[in-house]
Amino acid sequence: MTRRILQVGPLKPSLAATLTDHYDALVLPDDDSRAAFLAEHGPSIGAVVTTGRTGVPAELMAQLPALGAVVNFGVGYDTTDVEAAAARGVLVSNTPDVLTDCVADTAIGLTIDTLRGLSAADRFVRRGEWPEAGNFPLTRKVSGKRVGILGLGRIGQAIATRFEAFGCPISYHSRREVPGSPYAYAASPAQLAADVDILVLATSGGSGTQHLVDRKVLEALGPEGYLINIARGSVVDQDALVELLLEGGIAGAGLDVYTEEPAVPAGLMDLDNVVLLPHLASGTVETRAAMEQLTLDNLDRWLADGTVLTPVPEMSN
Repeated sequence: MTRRILQVGPLKPSLAATLTDHYDALVLPDDDSRAAFLAEHGPSIGAVVTTGRTGVPAELMAQLPALGAVVNFGVGYDTTDVEAAAARGVLVSNTPDVLTDCVADTAIGLTIDTLRGLSAADRFVRRGEWPEAGNFPLTRKVSGKRVGILGLGRIGQAIATRFEAFGCPISYHSRREVPGSPYAYAASPAQLAADVDILVLATSGGSGTQHLVDRKVLEALGPEGYLINIARGSVVDQDALVELLLEGGIAGAGLDVYTEEPAVPAGLMDLDNVVLLPHLASGTVETRAAMEQLTLDNLDRWLADGTVLTPVPEMSN
């Protein structure tokens, strides 16, 4: 086993510094020197440390013949070709659990902001409109709304628990029914959307969920329904979402993720019924520190015995 580490893409500065100071680590160039770098150093790389925003595609793996592990900072890993990794015997890890609470908290905050128009009301005050326009327009109540969760994994269940405190009836759709779940199961995303007031996306990204929320699902949600996405931008047909928001086909949306980040559709920028966040759901000091530590723990475990603490679900067996 070669113990040399390759950093692929930007990392949290303290994590990058730790790799440089305490490991035999190199940084993959992002310029014209990349090909020469890989030709020289590729055969000596044993593990890659990356993030869900960069990842390791199959083409890069092919240039790292000794690669044994892709250690991912973040819960999302759809930018890494897990199928190609498995075929090469390469382990892939991520950082689940440690960010569950913050992502679930963000889903609740985004829901409240979207339905109650808090960000829009803030802009209303800052623009000096209150004295002349009078009261801000009435908004929608959150408590008691029917909530559908697409993806009842760790984060989805944490979101459901929080919504229960608001007296919200919960239903869900996942690839399969969750044994012992107290929530109603919907047979399809469209059925789930048709039965709820708020559709919260908490599923994983990747090819298996690409455009899982398509025009049909959004139309089922309808003009009184709200979409909340803290999952991955790829889960939603973004073009259809923008069209329906502009046409009044759905009531509003709260978005933390987008198809081509950091690009956000221009059509959403002026809509007061849409709340736009810069992919910050896990972005707290405490959570990012925990993610960093788990990333290093996974790396250290692989260096010690060739395993990882938190393999991605496809490799959990």
